[in-house]
Amino acid sequence: MTVTLADVAARAQVSPATVSRVLNGNYPVAAATRERVLKAVDELDYVLNGPASALAAATSDLVGVLVNDIADPFFGIMASAVQSEIVGPGGRAGGERLAVVCNTGGSPERELTYLTLLQRQRAAAVVLTGGAIENAAHVTAVAAKLRRLAEAGTRVVLCGRPPVPDADAVALTFDNRGGGRELTGHLLGLGHRRIGYVAGPEERTTTRDRLEGHREALAAAGVEESAGLVVHGPYDRAAGHAATRELLRRDPSLTAVVAANDTVALGACAALREAGLRIPEDVSVAGFDDLPFSVDAVPALTTVRLPLAEAAARAGRIAMGREAAPAGGVDVVGGELMVRGSTAGPRRGSAPLR
Repeated sequence: MTVTLADVAARAQVSPATVSRVLNGNYPVAAATRERVLKAVDELDYVLNGPASALAAATSDLVGVLVNDIADPFFGIMASAVQSEIVGPGGRAGGERLAVVCNTGGSPERELTYLTLLQRQRAAAVVLTGGAIENAAHVTAVAAKLRRLAEAGTRVVLCGRPPVPDADAVALTFDNRGGGRELTGHLLGLGHRRIGYVAGPEERTTTRDRLEGHREALAAAGVEESAGLVVHGPYDRAAGHAATRELLRRDPSLTAVVAANDTVALGACAALREAGLRIPEDVSVAGFDDLPFSVDAVPALTTVRLPLAEAAARAGRIAMGREAAPAGGVDVVGGELMVRGSTAGPRRGSAPLR
């Protein structure tokens, strides 16, 4: 049975005229109303009209790049690298495509909305970057969106994100677990036992994988995880600062802090210095990602380097059909431990593990 505009209006509890305004984008509509209409369109799988349906297999010059936070260097680096690669035959402007960066703010609803909008625009490709949300209903919804995009001729590539089950999408995923294991193993090798961990948001796959790697390293060394020495928060400096203050309150004797990423690590360093502690003489600090500012921190930050630009550029080439997808559609990209000046040093008064 064909879904009509009136069906969408009834589901969204608005007038057909409002639905038309939202879909055509030619009249201002309240954000909440727009979200309700787009959700109804998605739930009913509504196609605008017959000609639009016939054009569903065609694609435009548009490429969508989904990021959690464009202000975060992690996502800015990847978005820039994808854009640098979206050139090739078929475009109407000298072979170039138009990159549209969609900033979800970490919202699962916004992520789904952007995928719907990109499908409606018949995007040539969509690249989703960063960790995914661990929610069964959301994963199922994303898989359905990605299938519809692929069926319409859109190439879909996940970069720094785990594969989505039952979706026709290539996945270039980072080995966050292996990096987390190596990073904590390095601190253990320096003699540290009381290690605090500032984790990212609990619902993110990146958070889970990095924390699991940390715990695997502790278990392999026969070190019991200290009760209460894991604090979750956003991937930003303020969270690192607040979480480290909390870790010090819980255990003033901790000798090292592992941070969810480099930005969080800077917040951790600030909190330690405010507490009168020296880095690394009193407390060591380690980050993750090797963002550009990491080498300029004083001392330079011990971290795990992820090849963000390289992986994202590859994702862009695959999205444009200029590089073959990896065998099986999935490739795990490893990281590299970066030890410089550094913010991580031997624990005072103990010999390193052998």
